[in-house]
Amino acid sequence: MKLTIRALLGACAIGALSTAAMAETTITVATVNNGDMVRMQGLMDDFYAKHPDIKVEWVTLEENVLRQNVTTDIATGGGQYDVITIGTYEVPIWGKQGWLVSLNDLPADYDIDDLLPAIRGGLTVDGNLMASPFYGESSMVMYRKDLMEAAGMTMPDAPTWADIEKAAAAMTNKDAEQYGVCLRGKAGWGENMAFLTAMSNSFGARWFDENWVPQFDSPEWKATLDFYLNLMNNYGPPGASNNGFNENLTLFNQGKCGMWIDATVAASFVTGKDSTVADKVGFALAPDNGLGKRGNWLWAWSLAIPTSSDAPDAAKTFINWATNKDYLALVASKEGWANVPPGTRTSLYMNEEYAKVPFAKMTLDSINSADPTAPTVQPVPYVGVQFVAIPEFAGVATTVGEIMSAALAGQSTGDEALAAAQAAVTEEMTAAGYIK
Repeated sequence: MKLTIRALLGACAIGALSTAAMAETTITVATVNNGDMVRMQGLMDDFYAKHPDIKVEWVTLEENVLRQNVTTDIATGGGQYDVITIGTYEVPIWGKQGWLVSLNDLPADYDIDDLLPAIRGGLTVDGNLMASPFYGESSMVMYRKDLMEAAGMTMPDAPTWADIEKAAAAMTNKDAEQYGVCLRGKAGWGENMAFLTAMSNSFGARWFDENWVPQFDSPEWKATLDFYLNLMNNYGPPGASNNGFNENLTLFNQGKCGMWIDATVAASFVTGKDSTVADKVGFALAPDNGLGKRGNWLWAWSLAIPTSSDAPDAAKTFINWATNKDYLALVASKEGWANVPPGTRTSLYMNEEYAKVPFAKMTLDSINSADPTAPTVQPVPYVGVQFVAIPEFAGVATTVGEIMSAALAGQSTGDEALAAAQAAVTEEMTAAGYIK
């Protein structure tokens, strides 16, 4: 007998339950092309030593492609994958649809109570853990301490957007290909719209009012987009409308960004061996505007099992290996504590060695400051910080992301972009029955 597990893994891994793996098991893992997931592939000897009868094959996909493939497979019950890597957006929606297998019966050494409450809460549906976090994140400011010092400035631990604009202006030297700020511009609901939605919260904007009417025609959204476009056009790199997480990471590591506001998980990369500015990086909370909300998000890349899987026990074994405390210790022993997948477990932040990592406390503070149940200043009918936890969001936010990216590329004005977003989202939400 040969079991086949096709696992789609965005930031994590999959596997097979050793107690159930009585025959050779082949696992196909499709993973997002982020550093933590790539690192896991180099640590598979540990898994093979514990589960020699399980074979793993890997497929690496860009984030937007990964989401599309997983969504199509699980919505159609295709059964192509036994483990999928999904984010905090999908888990509550798919869990309520009955598309995911509960992970409440993971082995005791998994220690479910060790998961950070903010992260665990976003992955729990009706008391069932529906996905296991590989890493959790918020967002924060990563900046060049040397450039700030040269400009005679100091970055506050809790900056405002005005502080960011002032620092960006001081650090920009376009003749030297040195840009004051790098931000996401690539179209995608999990790319530029993750950043812009979180940013808009701090400007007092919201996707919908309490009656699900879109709010892109509000003064708060105009203030958000105008500030973003001015910041990027004046102090950002050329071609920014094509830049997502990985592109900006490369620019920052090459010394071309004075600041980068993005996922806290990037901290280990900008201070790692591939960064030319590793010893010059400082960290601060995501900016605010004095309205009580910061422009940071809350996310976890997690492993889950579709109910279409015919090998759920085997899948749970790999999930347990990839996301328990032993895996964190394994990474630390091979790559150092700074490279441990962050943001998932309380015990990690109580570890004396991890406490020495320069971005550890800022990451935890950023995660704890995000509230998905009250994401913006005004009341909203939805849950989610950088997304709206409804099935229609991925589609409408992809459309809006394309509109916003085109504005950044100079193909339309900010006002034209907001009008187009308002019309597109209103049409979709009316068709979906939200607007009566």
